[in-house]
Amino acid sequence: MSHTSRLLDVQDICFAQDGTLLLAPVSLTLNIGEFILLTGPSGSGKSTLLKIIASLLEPSGGEVIFKGQPVSSIKPESYRQQVSWCVQTPALFGDTVYDNLALPWKIRQKKVDVAVLKHWLKQVNLPETMLDKKIEQLSGGEKQRVALLRNLQFLPDVLLLDEITSALDAENKQLIHQLIAGLVKEQGVAVLWISHDSAEMSQAPRVITLPLPDGRAKNESA
Repeated sequence: MSHTSRLLDVQDICFAQDGTLLLAPVSLTLNIGEFILLTGPSGSGKSTLLKIIASLLEPSGGEVIFKGQPVSSIKPESYRQQVSWCVQTPALFGDTVYDNLALPWKIRQKKVDVAVLKHWLKQVNLPETMLDKKIEQLSGGEKQRVALLRNLQFLPDVLLLDEITSALDAENKQLIHQLIAGLVKEQGVAVLWISHDSAEMSQAPRVITLPLPDGRAKNESA
């Protein structure tokens, strides 16, 4: 790919806490419309890396470059609208599903288009009536899908996904795979996805495996 297709450059990023190395130096490039699956043993720092890329954690060393500019020099609110982070156990807001899906619209001071919200719900096998459902009534899999949709209301340039299908059955996992693959191919969204799922790994065009920071033998089942 050409230099202009680069979105993210992760340059020798590492992280240590209380003198313990939690993430060994990592370098990678993520291009427009590229899908990278990130895997590795428990303790290799996968989630830490995504938090650093998401500008939620300061690295101990190295630098993240976004569109040729150091992330440290970009306003956080602007950056986080372009680089969106979604986690395995999401924090949902307000009282209902509507509150969560409407949040990105309100942040941008836009009128909520309920028809769009209903369209997205259908994309992940959730009924339109889900909009009025209370957050505390949602299953783990429903929470994961609602959190993902919250991140997709206004498509970012980069999606950082951390084990976002762990609570889903095989059918709904495949549905999410197809949805994300479509956004990569048709919209040019770049994706960095953490997973231990063998099916997800087999479908990924590019897989990066992080080592344990201290060089211990890998435990891929962890």
